[in-house]
Amino acid sequence: MGQLRQLRVTGFLVQLFTSRTTIAIAITAGMMGMAACEALGQDAPKEHPLVKPLKIVRQSRKALDGVKDYTATFSKKERLGRGGRQLLSQTMRMKFREEPFSVYFFFQNKDAAGREVIFVNGRNNNQLVVHEGSGIKSLVGTLTFAPTASEVMKENRYPITKVGLKNMVEKVIAQWEGESKFHESTVKYYNSAKLGNVDCMAIECSHPTPRRQFTYHMTRVYIDKKSKLLVRVEQYGWPSRAGQQPPIVEEFTYSDIKTNVGLRDADFDRRNPQYNF
Repeated sequence: MGQLRQLRVTGFLVQLFTSRTTIAIAITAGMMGMAACEALGQDAPKEHPLVKPLKIVRQSRKALDGVKDYTATFSKKERLGRGGRQLLSQTMRMKFREEPFSVYFFFQNKDAAGREVIFVNGRNNNQLVVHEGSGIKSLVGTLTFAPTASEVMKENRYPITKVGLKNMVEKVIAQWEGESKFHESTVKYYNSAKLGNVDCMAIECSHPTPRRQFTYHMTRVYIDKKSKLLVRVEQYGWPSRAGQQPPIVEEFTYSDIKTNVGLRDADFDRRNPQYNF
């Protein structure tokens, strides 16, 4: 019969059976346990910092599922021109309808006060209908422009077809989904943020070094705690020097939002007697 010998290997018992013709090695369950212990000793993969923010903003997107239309005050800051030297700020009263995609703007900022703009997908040859509220331009009457016409894009980073709460939150989701494939993201939460009198939660995601995969140095979003709607997005570029504040690239804010107010075709018609087209 074979002979039994016992060996100790890193604290586990190995029974070795030998005979003239065969060598049989029996490894006790302890050896498998050793591998399991080694695996447990390894650090588990860490969750990407953007996993939680993405979950939150997707909930904001879902909060819009039942919203068919709304009125709001829309404010924006956009860095425009060669090298982004011009920071343009505009505020307007807004009417918005999802189907068909419809927008009405009444400008309130001083340099464009009284300007009215209408866009309805599938109507007016898919053109913007524009009337200036004051100055010499107001004497010209109503004009039409393509949404991406150079005259229009001088004052906008995006065409009017990209406006609206849904477009804004979906842009953030797409951005953070892309950034979550890479490292170098730091996320901070501000649970007591405010926009005017609106209680918000703010989420800030920043990247330390300019990379091809990061469009912005820092993104900050504000979510209305009551409605769950994402109501503001701030995008910042990289500081030109260490220690400097990052420059604002764009900022979009929706305030005084009233949803499902029953907007009609007349609200997006230049012939509306309440308008000055």
